[in-house]
Amino acid sequence: MNIAIIGTGNIGSGLARTFAKTRHGVVVADRKGGQSLADTLKGEGLTVQAASVAEAVAQADAVIFAVPYGAIATIAATADFSGKIVIDVTNPITEDFSALSVSGESSAAEEIVKLLPAAHVVKAFNTVFAGLYGGSFNFGGHTLQTFVASDDEAARDAVISLAKDAGFDARNAGGLKNARYLEPLGFMNIQFGYMLGQGTEIAPLWLAR
Repeated sequence: MNIAIIGTGNIGSGLARTFAKTRHGVVVADRKGGQSLADTLKGEGLTVQAASVAEAVAQADAVIFAVPYGAIATIAATADFSGKIVIDVTNPITEDFSALSVSGESSAAEEIVKLLPAAHVVKAFNTVFAGLYGGSFNFGGHTLQTFVASDDEAARDAVISLAKDAGFDARNAGGLKNARYLEPLGFMNIQFGYMLGQGTEIAPLWLAR
């Protein structure tokens, strides 16, 4: 599968490093074309391509939005996302980190559906701190989890498969409406990490026996 990662900040860079180690092709894109990150990863022995946002989307099977939620409306207007799997990793947090800007009767992922009605929107990876992508996914014998939600079963299964290829314990989180609960979970993880002093080597874990 060809993966386009839109955004080359900490999250985008981390996801690029993670997926570049799999069998999947990776293209990175930002407002400047993504070449800086591609060159950095080449220096680390990883192969990714760089492209404009429109070019990256055009050649991708799956597109990851690794940008702030507020930037997505602009990005949605720059390329044709029809038929693409769009993976939303965002948590729509206010600038002062005090709350979610979208919550209750909707979610960031559901709002993206309104912007991209011809895409297959999937919520995933929003509970993972950027720094975790560069290290071990082992947490005391448990594997780092991601929760994957979508109304499109085939798209959800494809993202679960991608996540497993990257080393995650990927969990089926049902329909996209459940992003209304995954995003507060991501927000709580941020609260634990930054506001409550637990740092960023943490992640939520769903246990079963």
